[in-house]
Amino acid sequence: MKAVQMTLDEELVKAVDEAARQTGSNRSSFTRRALRHELQRLRIEALERQHREGYTRHPVAMDEFAVWETEQDWGDE
Repeated sequence: MKAVQMTLDEELVKAVDEAARQTGSNRSSFTRRALRHELQRLRIEALERQHREGYTRHPVAMDEFAVWETEQDWGDE
Protein backbone atom coordinates (compact mmCIF):
# COMPACT_ATOMS: atom_id res chain seq x y z
CA MET A 1 0.00 0.00 0.00
CA LYS A 2 0.98 3.58 -0.46
CA ALA A 3 0.50 6.35 2.10
CA VAL A 4 -1.40 9.34 0.72
CA GLN A 5 -1.73 12.69 2.40
CA MET A 6 -5.15 14.35 2.12
CA THR A 7 -6.65 17.58 3.34
CA LEU A 8 -10.14 17.17 4.79
CA ASP A 9 -12.29 19.56 6.76
CA GLU A 10 -12.63 18.80 10.46
CA GLU A 11 -16.32 17.85 10.28
CA LEU A 12 -15.63 15.25 7.60
CA VAL A 13 -12.78 13.76 9.62
CA LYS A 14 -15.04 13.50 12.68
CA ALA A 15 -17.81 11.87 10.61
CA VAL A 16 -15.37 9.39 9.06
CA ASP A 17 -13.85 8.54 12.43
CA GLU A 18 -17.31 7.97 13.93
CA ALA A 19 -18.44 5.81 10.99
CA ALA A 20 -15.19 3.83 11.17
CA ARG A 21 -15.66 3.29 14.90
CA GLN A 22 -19.26 2.14 14.38
CA THR A 23 -18.18 -0.37 11.74
CA GLY A 24 -15.25 -1.66 13.79
CA SER A 25 -12.80 -0.23 11.32
CA ASN A 26 -10.25 2.56 11.24
CA ARG A 27 -10.04 5.77 9.25
CA SER A 28 -7.80 4.35 6.51
CA SER A 29 -9.82 1.19 6.00
CA PHE A 30 -13.11 3.08 6.00
CA THR A 31 -11.77 5.61 3.50
CA ARG A 32 -10.44 2.88 1.18
CA ARG A 33 -13.86 1.21 1.15
CA ALA A 34 -15.60 4.55 0.54
CA LEU A 35 -13.27 5.37 -2.35
CA ARG A 36 -13.75 1.91 -3.91
CA HIS A 37 -17.51 2.29 -3.56
CA GLU A 38 -17.48 5.68 -5.27
CA LEU A 39 -15.25 4.44 -8.08
CA GLN A 40 -17.63 1.53 -8.68
CA ARG A 41 -20.59 3.93 -8.67
CA LEU A 42 -18.86 6.09 -11.26
CA ARG A 43 -18.14 3.03 -13.46
CA ILE A 44 -21.79 1.97 -13.29
CA GLU A 45 -22.93 5.52 -14.04
CA ALA A 46 -20.66 5.63 -17.12
CA LEU A 47 -21.96 2.27 -18.37
CA GLU A 48 -25.56 3.38 -17.89
CA ARG A 49 -24.83 6.59 -19.79
CA GLN A 50 -23.28 4.59 -22.65
CA HIS A 51 -26.32 2.31 -22.65
CA ARG A 52 -28.73 5.26 -22.86
CA GLU A 53 -26.67 6.89 -25.61
CA GLY A 54 -26.62 3.64 -27.57
CA TYR A 55 -30.39 3.32 -27.45
CA THR A 56 -30.72 7.00 -28.36
CA ARG A 57 -28.58 6.41 -31.47
CA HIS A 58 -30.24 3.07 -32.27
CA PRO A 59 -33.73 2.93 -30.72
CA VAL A 60 -35.53 -0.38 -30.31
CA ALA A 61 -37.78 -1.16 -33.27
CA MET A 62 -41.46 -1.72 -32.46
CA ASP A 63 -41.31 -5.40 -33.45
CA GLU A 64 -37.73 -6.09 -32.40
CA PHE A 65 -38.71 -8.42 -29.57
CA ALA A 66 -41.98 -9.71 -31.03
CA VAL A 67 -40.47 -13.15 -31.70
CA TRP A 68 -40.16 -13.64 -27.94
CA GLU A 69 -43.77 -12.81 -27.03
CA THR A 70 -44.85 -16.44 -27.26
CA GLU A 71 -42.01 -17.41 -24.91
CA GLN A 72 -43.15 -15.13 -22.08
CA ASP A 73 -44.59 -16.85 -19.05
CA TRP A 74 -45.99 -14.49 -16.44
CA GLY A 75 -47.24 -17.32 -14.23
CA ASP A 76 -50.76 -15.91 -13.99
CA GLU A 77 -52.50 -18.37 -16.30
